[in-house]
Amino acid sequence: MKDFRGSHRWALRGICGGLAITALAALGATPMTGVAAAASGAAAPQDHPAATAASPTAASPWRESVRTLAQQKFRQPAWGYSHCVRDYQLARELAATDHVALDDDVLYAAAFLHDMAAFPPWKKEGVDHADRAAEQVAAVLAGTGFPMQKIDAVRAAIRTHMYDREPVGPEALYLHDADALDWLGAVGVARILALVDPNGGKPTAPEVIPMLKSNLQAVPARVLSPAGRARMPQRRDQLARFLQELSEQTDNLGTL
Repeated sequence: MKDFRGSHRWALRGICGGLAITALAALGATPMTGVAAAASGAAAPQDHPAATAASPTAASPWRESVRTLAQQKFRQPAWGYSHCVRDYQLARELAATDHVALDDDVLYAAAFLHDMAAFPPWKKEGVDHADRAAEQVAAVLAGTGFPMQKIDAVRAAIRTHMYDREPVGPEALYLHDADALDWLGAVGVARILALVDPNGGKPTAPEVIPMLKSNLQAVPARVLSPAGRARMPQRRDQLARFLQELSEQTDNLGTL
């Protein structure tokens, strides 16, 4: 699975009930200037939020603007607002584990806006969503109070957030790894199953399973940071176990 956000135009209407039960059993947004205008139109790693990586307590107007934009515009279960929140939180956790200091302004902006070009009005057919978002993010952040001297680092992190790209710089690296890990494990299963049309349209359940298999094959080796690689096996194995048990329970997917 490689950037199927642009190559598939399927309706995204939630998780198919039967598959969700199986998964649980097996696993035990022409942009205007600024966010406001847009919105108006070594031990075994623990895979849960770490107290040391809590979000900064000092709120800032530009952060509120970005979060509001994401909440209002990125309404999609696989790469929408909740995915942005997870990527931000996990990137901070991984960097904290590795004792790497991040520029949290850069990370916050990149994490919440990295998939913006998967949504109108920023989406452009034929242009990779990461490249398009990197091109558009300055216009979205302008006038919000974001420190624009940091925009190049935000662009870089957004451009390389997908697992098959090469991140340069700490914010880019940890966003890249958080995004990769979000394709694995229980949450990776939930994201892909969220593509299934519950009304029998495209895609069907059997049609999304190859995406999970592709993620299992391609993503693990592309988790690059020490902390990310320490967490990867657990999520990899969860996804592998789900696929194995799904196959066993559906006659090799024949009755799915």
